[in-house]
Amino acid sequence: MDKKLLLKDEGNIQEVKEISIMKDSQQLKMILGTLSWKILTLLSKKEMYPLEIARQLGVHEQKVYFHIRKLAKAGAITVQREEKKKGATAKYYRTVSPAFGIEFPSGYKPIQNMCMLSIDEQLQKFFKEFIVNGVFDGKIVVGSPQPHGPFRTSARDGHYAAHLALFMGQFAKMPAEFAVKLDVDVKAEKEEKNNLILVGGPGTNLLTQEVNEYLPIKFIMQSSEQGFLLGGLSSKKTSQIYTSDVSGLVAKIVNPWDETKRIVVLAGNKAVGTKACVIALTNFWKKTLQKYRGEDTFAVVIHGFDLSGDGKVDSIEVNE
Repeated sequence: MDKKLLLKDEGNIQEVKEISIMKDSQQLKMILGTLSWKILTLLSKKEMYPLEIARQLGVHEQKVYFHIRKLAKAGAITVQREEKKKGATAKYYRTVSPAFGIEFPSGYKPIQNMCMLSIDEQLQKFFKEFIVNGVFDGKIVVGSPQPHGPFRTSARDGHYAAHLALFMGQFAKMPAEFAVKLDVDVKAEKEEKNNLILVGGPGTNLLTQEVNEYLPIKFIMQSSEQGFLLGGLSSKKTSQIYTSDVSGLVAKIVNPWDETKRIVVLAGNKAVGTKACVIALTNFWKKTLQKYRGEDTFAVVIHGFDLSGDGKVDSIEVNE
């Protein structure tokens, strides 16, 4: 039998196991049947010899030998080892693979993006502009740790980009150029015309501040003698105001500097809100993107929670 790999995707966990493929109807016929299937199930878990199998299944040993010979002839099981027992040689059998499948000769299609095979359909839609031929195409932009911008703030949420990058590394290869940039460097090098993932709110990330007017759910920025004051998030759709420190925004919009590019915003009212947004997209993306349908403009409000009681955000709620 030909052996291939079977991929299983369970959200944040991806598992793989070997699968033996049957292309012959005779092979399939030889392994079908209630007793054959019970024997295969046992041997998929551990190696066993026929008498041991017979005792466990409560059937005559000769019946087991008959099915063992059929399964071995079909190539579904093999002798793993031999052992002397009461003057005789006991052969321990095991399945050749932990899974079996049927494959028809046609149906293969060229793969344009190997990495996209392991990514859920919703994530494919959300990040489709950011992955070209399996390689991440864009910049992850974090706020400068030095005092900067009209708020003269020092970003304390830039390290959350590491968690995001680890998540995206599951389905996108690393680009040749360094992907993580400071907001001040992006502006200085005029790199706004890229696909951008902005980590951090307008108080710490200059790029988030500049795209705020294009967001369907905006950060409230009021002029004052000190420059600007932040007053939380305001939804045009519901007129709801979100002022909690642990609230934030996950959004996707068209890049205003280049309409062929896209911008994803992960930004909170405070650093802890930004952390909640990063967790929402990496740990709870099914809940976060549940209503996303591939549209150019998308936004949800995220509220972080500390379910474990250790003082750190570890869960989220999606609003709007």
